[in-house]
Amino acid sequence: MRLADVLYSQGFGTRRVCAGMVEQGMVAVHRGQASPEVCLDPSVDVVQDGLVLHVQGVDWPYHAKAYLMMHKPAAVECSQRPSAYPSVYSLLPAPLRERPVRGASKGVQAVGRLDQDTTGLLLFSDDGQFIHRMASPKRHVPKIYRVVTRHAVTEVQQQRLLEGVVLEDDPVPVCASRCTRLGECALDLTLTQGKYHQVKRMLAAVGNRVEHLHRWRIGALDLPQDLAPGQWRWLSPDELARAQDAAL
Repeated sequence: MRLADVLYSQGFGTRRVCAGMVEQGMVAVHRGQASPEVCLDPSVDVVQDGLVLHVQGVDWPYHAKAYLMMHKPAAVECSQRPSAYPSVYSLLPAPLRERPVRGASKGVQAVGRLDQDTTGLLLFSDDGQFIHRMASPKRHVPKIYRVVTRHAVTEVQQQRLLEGVVLEDDPVPVCASRCTRLGECALDLTLTQGKYHQVKRMLAAVGNRVEHLHRWRIGALDLPQDLAPGQWRWLSPDELARAQDAAL
């Protein structure tokens, strides 16, 4: 693939902009373990496998498709058009937001959503099939939430969460596949559905209230302890394989 086209595929601008970046000496290419070499020819062919670009002083590994995770902090919205808080997309570098994608949208998209006050593991991708498989209720991908409640969680409430509760304005009962008490006012709740404000509404239905909500697992992926709130990173090949297996 031409170097300018590679840059374009990674979200660094239009093909014309990318060609100009190369011609101005703003792009270098890593070749194996050697130091990056500046390339001034936008039409030069480069091998994508193992390619690492060096764009304006920053290393950028080539990814044909983007798969990444973020530790979502509080007070950000999972929306391209936030209403009251900053967008979670503002925490991502511009190339990830500008990657060309078939259709009307562009850039990576969040796999599902978390409320503005909910923290934890959030996945992003520009692979529509991956997003659909991970988010579809039919796939039953488990998600584990750490819940801190206002009142003590009783055994009756715990049992009701497992057996199923009817949410307001939704006649179909929903239930947790697992509900593990961690303390008087703390539990881990495992869900395989994805309804709007589901955890908060389920706790309200059994007479309690969510004070803090944190998602620490999606399928077979745990939120890394060393990934601070607001930080993101690419999924490793092993993590991607485990995520895809969980959505089969």
